[in-house]
Amino acid sequence: MTRKYFGTDGIRGTANQFPMTADMALKAAMATAIVLKDQNPNGGQNRVIIGKDTRLSCYMLEQAMASGFAAMGMETILLGPIPTPAVAILTKSLRADIGVMISASHNPFQDNGIKIFDHDGFKLPNETEIEIEKWIDSDGLYDRLPSSEKLGRAKRLDDATGRYVEYLKSIFPRGKSLQGLKVVIDCAHGAAYKAGPQVLWELEADVTSIGVKPNGININDKVGATATERLQKEVVEQNADIGIALDGDADRLIVVDEKGNRIDGDQVMAVLAHKAKADGWLRGNGVVATVMSNLGFERYLESEGLKLERTPVGDRYVVEAMREKGFNLGGEQSGHTVLSDFTTTGDGLMVALHILSILSESDEPASVVLKKFDPLPQILKNVRFKSGKPLEKDEVGQAISLAEKSLSGRGRVLVRASGTEPVIRVMAEGDDVDMVEKTVNDLCEAIEKAAS
Repeated sequence: MTRKYFGTDGIRGTANQFPMTADMALKAAMATAIVLKDQNPNGGQNRVIIGKDTRLSCYMLEQAMASGFAAMGMETILLGPIPTPAVAILTKSLRADIGVMISASHNPFQDNGIKIFDHDGFKLPNETEIEIEKWIDSDGLYDRLPSSEKLGRAKRLDDATGRYVEYLKSIFPRGKSLQGLKVVIDCAHGAAYKAGPQVLWELEADVTSIGVKPNGININDKVGATATERLQKEVVEQNADIGIALDGDADRLIVVDEKGNRIDGDQVMAVLAHKAKADGWLRGNGVVATVMSNLGFERYLESEGLKLERTPVGDRYVVEAMREKGFNLGGEQSGHTVLSDFTTTGDGLMVALHILSILSESDEPASVVLKKFDPLPQILKNVRFKSGKPLEKDEVGQAISLAEKSLSGRGRVLVRASGTEPVIRVMAEGDDVDMVEKTVNDLCEAIEKAAS
């Protein structure tokens, strides 16, 4: 059964338009509480924590969800602006039954979303999300309201950021610091605007911060992991050793070396895999990554005697595969990297600290330390369509088969529908850049004709 409101990363939409309305947030909270109580008939803590990023609409959605949970008799703890991974961590440490993060990650301010974590800090399974959706649409939603004396309360936790920072410091190598490293951090005017500079400063780095003045509408606006140009320029001008770019909810990381070059998630995972293997803490004899990871990354792992386990796009699928198959390192090319020995989801700051620790141990600059392989030429284009299912057309299937044959042994092709918008994503990579470009253009043309 397919989900109606939940996508690959929670419920998403434009703020104040369905489904990102106060009414939907209220019902989603009530429905989540009902499902929790039904799944745990003997009772839990009846506690939920709610974090948010810095979007203007977070005030509306936070209050609506707090009301919904209170209406169902749950104690609600409001964390304020805080990274998504901090919510996952604090859900467990505060013994909450549910953790909620209100954020649309790297999207512009007018979008927002609701992510829900279970008591262990993992994103809810599809089956639970489907059950929540049933209750959202149910005529019996309000029949489950408890009596007046059993209403819940809401309160704010003033030291949420401090708790998260202390956790990050606790997993940093004992006795080590970042003294001597000059770091520029870009927090995207988002959820890590306090925690990011704070943890780096407390670990004794020389810190320059950008993207740390949120005003409700500037989150991810020409800053952060999806817009690194300003950071790249700042690193060079400051003569810094490294740059760190987080997205709006700080669950992804893009690194910039001392020359201003952008380093994506594939290179970061390669660096971590090399270090983990050398130090003996890599489990699964490899890395879990999505179908978008570069073939050059896969070949590098093979040269190290490691394997790459691929999943569909979405960090939730990466985490599911890691749990199922016993890996402790995984992520996405876009910057989500999961270190499951320490957390349950992508954590940009945590991964950044690992990278900074590795850099601090080396006499080489970031441009050398953080480049483990040469990526193959990879081209990605989007084909927007108005209606229908172009990928089900015979002519598109034939074009994909032809493309796969043309790159067989020299590259690969990936064609997939976006999970959030009416777009077909066409990607090809290979040793011959001209062949890759022709393959992508031919496929886009076939899809455009089928969609017209």
